[in-house]
Amino acid sequence: MGAAAGGGFPQWNCNCANCRRARAGDPAALPRTQSSLAVSADGERWTLFNASPDLRQQIAANPALHPKKGGRDSPIAAVVLTSADIDHVAGLLTMRESQPFSLYAAERVQAALRGNTIFKALSDVVARRPLALGAATELMDREGKPLGLRLATFDVPGKVALYLEDAAAGPGFGTQAGDTVGIEIATEKGARVYYIPACAEFPPALAERLRRAKLVLFDGTLWDDGEMVAAGLGKKSGRRMGHMSLSGPGGTIAAFAGLDVERKVFVHINNTNPVLLADSPERAAAEKAGWEVAFDGMEIVL
Repeated sequence: MGAAAGGGFPQWNCNCANCRRARAGDPAALPRTQSSLAVSADGERWTLFNASPDLRQQIAANPALHPKKGGRDSPIAAVVLTSADIDHVAGLLTMRESQPFSLYAAERVQAALRGNTIFKALSDVVARRPLALGAATELMDREGKPLGLRLATFDVPGKVALYLEDAAAGPGFGTQAGDTVGIEIATEKGARVYYIPACAEFPPALAERLRRAKLVLFDGTLWDDGEMVAAGLGKKSGRRMGHMSLSGPGGTIAAFAGLDVERKVFVHINNTNPVLLADSPERAAAEKAGWEVAFDGMEIVL
């Protein structure tokens, strides 16, 4: 539903070359809303993976997510969160109008929601359900009916959400297991997809998990670790923000080389990343390495 990182593309307060091209309507610089994914096993009941701040706009742009019955109704039966980042949870506030659904997240993320009183706006008809690391979860709607999707949740290197950082905690700012997770989504027919919209490092265990996967949707935040600093648009590197870069010997493209992943798609792409531009050499390099760049409305059927 959305392919950009926090702030979207173009970002509201950014006048970098990429954003200028997007605002001008350049067809090689397609605008994108903030990162989220909708998945269905039956084409009727849908699960959102992360609730973007742009959620209302994204629902309006996707007829499959429109109400189908009279009165209050939604085909969105569940929401799964991969972190407590603002660009993954703020859209929950759009879903506060007494609509029943299940809300799945690791305990660290659920605790962050409980600790922020604004999320008390979510109705009591929302069922808050756990995502246990290293265990399988059968997704269910608010009434406990299965949605035909099974999740395997695993911890990935990342960082605690910015608003939860604790500088006194040391280099990791208080980061713990469950702050950033990856998810394997499987249907009853055996189709499997990996969704990892944030990842700071690529350890061997993660490489083995993804080897020969049919489809991986992976963190594509920055092309170069220092691109925001070099452009004068920020003071933090990609790794400081909890993201790998795409390029270089330690980057994502190199990390996936030789893993025999059938289809690889970059998601959660920052507005400064030149891979957003269809005519850039960086896009050409990514495509040569077998990668696709996600766009809003992209549909994948397995």
